[in-house]
Amino acid sequence: MSDDVVSKRYLDHSYLEQNPTWDSEDAPWKMARVKKVLEVNNIQPKSICEVGCGSGAGLAALRVTYPDVQLVGYDIAPDAKRFWKEHADKNIVFHIADFVKSEPDHYDILLMLDVLEHVADPHGFLSGVKAHSDYIVIHFPLDLSALSILRESPLLHVRRKVGHIHYFTKGLALELLDECGFEVIDYHYTGAAISSPQREFKSRLFGQFRRLIYFLNKDIGVRLLGGETLMVLAQNK
Repeated sequence: MSDDVVSKRYLDHSYLEQNPTWDSEDAPWKMARVKKVLEVNNIQPKSICEVGCGSGAGLAALRVTYPDVQLVGYDIAPDAKRFWKEHADKNIVFHIADFVKSEPDHYDILLMLDVLEHVADPHGFLSGVKAHSDYIVIHFPLDLSALSILRESPLLHVRRKVGHIHYFTKGLALELLDECGFEVIDYHYTGAAISSPQREFKSRLFGQFRRLIYFLNKDIGVRLLGGETLMVLAQNK
């Protein structure tokens, strides 16, 4: 699939029409988990850049935690700009540009939260960002599960509504980073299926059964039931 075909939905207003809030309501939840992985590994950045920053709500939430850190956001979607006005008092620099093609600065941390499943060439994309940060933090939705394959409709839903064209398990996500020359420092499941603000009503009803399966074997439970996400901290090898 070409870059032009993939990018079209973000350039012709299609994405905004299907996702009018740009998932801003999830931003504080995600950034709390970014904060956790950085603090656990004693990383104290002076600069953070989010690639695929969307509405900018994530960086705005991060400003509360890091009041003195340089915050920068990149997105290719012109529609994202309309949200950035809401964060004008947060001292965040936003760019409408392709990060990889724009000769960006070097940052302590690059954030890519729900990005790699959208790009045409994840390997090429990761290779393109390697030189521009000391660490990367990536949030992977783990769309692939036994249940999602059997039903198929969840995979088609995220493809049509939000543009997921690549699907991951924990193992596939970590393997991708290894193939692209990154050393994984830390990773954890986020508990999205149980605690994410955007989880569906059916997932909430399913919660007690899910907790039981997770208690018995978390990895197997995630591969069976899906609905989870993975937060990963990595650096260049």
